[in-house]
Amino acid sequence: MWPLFAEGFGRKGYYSFLICEEAAPNDQRNRLSVWNKLCYAIGGAPYQITGSALGFFLQIFLLDVAQLDPFHASIILFVGRAWDAVTDPTVGFLVSRSRWTRIGRMMPWILFSTPFAMLTYFLIWYVPPFEQGKVVWYLIFYCLFQSMQTCFHVPYSALTMFISNDQKERDSATAYRMMVEVLGTVLGTAIQGQIVGGDTNCPTEPDEHDSRNSTSTTLCYAPDHKQAYLISSGVICIIYIFCATVLFLGVKEKKESGRKVSQLTFCQGLWLVMGYGPYIKLVIGFLFTSLAFMLLEGNFALFITYALGHRKDYQNILLVIMLSGTVTIPFWQWFLSRFGKKKAVYFGITWAVPFMILIVCIKSNLIISYLVSVAAGVSVAAAFLLPWSMLPDVVDDFKVKNPDIHGHEALFYSYYVFFIKFASGVSLGVSTLSLKFAGYVTGSCSQPEAVSLTLKVLVSPVPVALIAVGLLILWTYPIDEERRQGNRKLLQEMDSDSETSVLGSSV
Repeated sequence: MWPLFAEGFGRKGYYSFLICEEAAPNDQRNRLSVWNKLCYAIGGAPYQITGSALGFFLQIFLLDVAQLDPFHASIILFVGRAWDAVTDPTVGFLVSRSRWTRIGRMMPWILFSTPFAMLTYFLIWYVPPFEQGKVVWYLIFYCLFQSMQTCFHVPYSALTMFISNDQKERDSATAYRMMVEVLGTVLGTAIQGQIVGGDTNCPTEPDEHDSRNSTSTTLCYAPDHKQAYLISSGVICIIYIFCATVLFLGVKEKKESGRKVSQLTFCQGLWLVMGYGPYIKLVIGFLFTSLAFMLLEGNFALFITYALGHRKDYQNILLVIMLSGTVTIPFWQWFLSRFGKKKAVYFGITWAVPFMILIVCIKSNLIISYLVSVAAGVSVAAAFLLPWSMLPDVVDDFKVKNPDIHGHEALFYSYYVFFIKFASGVSLGVSTLSLKFAGYVTGSCSQPEAVSLTLKVLVSPVPVALIAVGLLILWTYPIDEERRQGNRKLLQEMDSDSETSVLGSSV
């Protein structure tokens, strides 16, 4: 999602970079205006806005507002994410075989999926007036939304390779995209959290340990809380269509000159991608680290509410984490350009480990919870940035090693997202099912002590172990800065030779 633009960024600084563009030696026709880059970046916001809202709030919505049994909620979360994972390589394959149209090859997918994505997203947050078919309702609309979102996001991710033939221009545009997407996560958390958060029927927050052992069944949320979720989803839908419109009007997809898309079957495309060593190591390594942060994201709202007892502040704590991540993005960009990507992986992701441990070891204290959230947000920024900064390097490395195979960039992005989303479905399903076994009481103001203990395990020991495994795998990742720069020069030479051959044939 956020490929790196290491050259020229760290020394000039992030905000000056957004204003002053570094002179590029490439042909002027490959340059992108600031307006083009902003429009391209805005197109990435819908995925992050809806993703952060669903990631932080869907589980607690299903359990405490829709009042589904934890087992049924786990089925919805797992099947929805698993279905989403399956659609990614499918859509990636279909996109790679799409014909060029008057508006491009990626843009039709983005345009036609937008209205259906908005409708299905809105219906996810609606509580139907019947009990018998609630599970089917949420399962259908969650799966449909994920499908429509995939039809938007896979082509958009692959669009990175088609907005310019100049790698520096792509990296520069991705800088804008990364900042807008991080702001999108903040916006999604803020809209959903501030509209629906903190409004409960519960009495004063339980500070005593015994209160969490209570078997009270006082309902936590008022009926008006359902309307608040609909309002927040409506606001997000409006933002969604605005961003898609700006992307369409401000970005022109460029057709690769002199190259024909090689036609592959689905199995051939799967073998092509899965047989490439650097890609496999990158995907598996980040699969474990991403799974760690997904567990943290999916259970943190419940952890703050029931394990720490900060029911009226959980939406603000989540917002602090995302704001902290946003403002530290310039630091990570400087770090990447100064020390390289692999060092940034180890330093950035391990930064979260002490705070994951601290948050479950200290006695519940609101001020300390906010301080830990600020520190943890620094690592969240790195976790967002690093996978998508390294994936384009693998695609470029593949192009150098396979110069006769063209037009399959979407496959690399879609299969990566497939593994990440499938892991997300497993994590949400297993964690919600664990809450059922712990005795979670749907819609109650308090939970048994076993629920508190389960939430602590899900946000600390398990993520720490997953991070350790992921970093060990990423240690074997072979593309370093020297190899990346070499690939860049080779690709520039290949593009020059391709353009020369096209001009010669036309003469």
